[in-house]
Amino acid sequence: MLDAGRAVDDLHTTLPYIRAANIQDEGLRLTDVNEMPFSAAEARRLDLREGDLLVVEGGAVGTCVVLDHDMPGWSFQKTINRLRPTNDWSTRYLAYVLRSYRDAGIIDLICNGSTISHLTAEKLRALRVPAVQPETQRTIADFLDRETAQIDALVSKQEEFIEFLRERRRAEIEVAVSEVLASGPRLKHVIRSVRQGWSPQCYSWPADGINSWAVLKAGAANGGVFRPTENKELPAEEAPRPEVVVRRGDLIVSRANTRDLVGSAAVVEGDFYRLMLSDKLYAFTLNEDQALPQFVAAVLGSRKWRDLVEMQATGASSSMVNISQSDIVNLPMTLPPVDEQRRILTHLDDQTAHIDSLIAKAQEHIAFAKERRAALITAAVAEQIDVRSARKAG
Repeated sequence: MLDAGRAVDDLHTTLPYIRAANIQDEGLRLTDVNEMPFSAAEARRLDLREGDLLVVEGGAVGTCVVLDHDMPGWSFQKTINRLRPTNDWSTRYLAYVLRSYRDAGIIDLICNGSTISHLTAEKLRALRVPAVQPETQRTIADFLDRETAQIDALVSKQEEFIEFLRERRRAEIEVAVSEVLASGPRLKHVIRSVRQGWSPQCYSWPADGINSWAVLKAGAANGGVFRPTENKELPAEEAPRPEVVVRRGDLIVSRANTRDLVGSAAVVEGDFYRLMLSDKLYAFTLNEDQALPQFVAAVLGSRKWRDLVEMQATGASSSMVNISQSDIVNLPMTLPPVDEQRRILTHLDDQTAHIDSLIAKAQEHIAFAKERRAALITAAVAEQIDVRSARKAG
């Protein structure tokens, strides 16, 4: 039923290709375009077509998108499978089936193994799908297109609101640390120690970092807020490394990220006894007689230091650049006395508490909307709701 196509990497000509990161639940996001080499003969055979279903094999396993237009001359990364079903099957319907399986944990179950999860072409072919008539498939897909578009629009509005609130938060931080000079002593003079983690092959899902071992992702410090849930569970057969467990008060800094997020800094505010650093994160222990980690994190998030970090970052891809430990510890920073740092932080907490509360509520709305979206897809695919009646009512 399913024809899984794969990209190749012969030489002679370069063509644009779709990466796994370009495939998202919201659709195909070609924010940056990469090219790869092909032979002239292979280039002539490339024919991504409207209706093709692209499924991520590794990484964000099972994420998929249906192409809404032909893309002649384009190829796709080897961690993507192209599915081209027979005429009895709708790729839009199959995409919703895959999303329901992913939300229910079925994709993770069939991909579970001792190494990183992969949804290979063979595993895709082996998946059982409901025996639904073609007309019913189209009806279900039409219903879900309409209903999920409304939910996605609500989510988009909430995300815009969160970004507006974060801009306000950043503005408050800018004002609070405006007197700190980007000159003078280097940050290394207030650093007691530096640790960097590791990046073993992990499961795609998160763990609690308290009862189960997990490795933090690069985005755990994004936006100046420590996010312990941004992690991946460590497989049981992989020996943990207690020496790289995060500690309360650690200043976490992102070593590798997008250019606007690399160098993001946040402070660990709790105890996570089995939550480890990845190799994309540094953990700095500061001399708190001279520098409070929360204050340094606020300074590193301000525009002057963001500009310094982004200038130091290296890397050819806009999707991932790096900053070295040396560049971070040598950032200039004239810090006020600790008592003044504490006073500024207290004022900043007062100014941002309401903003943080609004952000948390908006995030709850988004989580609820996504849960509703997943439940709706599962119910429609399983024919637990009468989509024909719902379509007439709509």
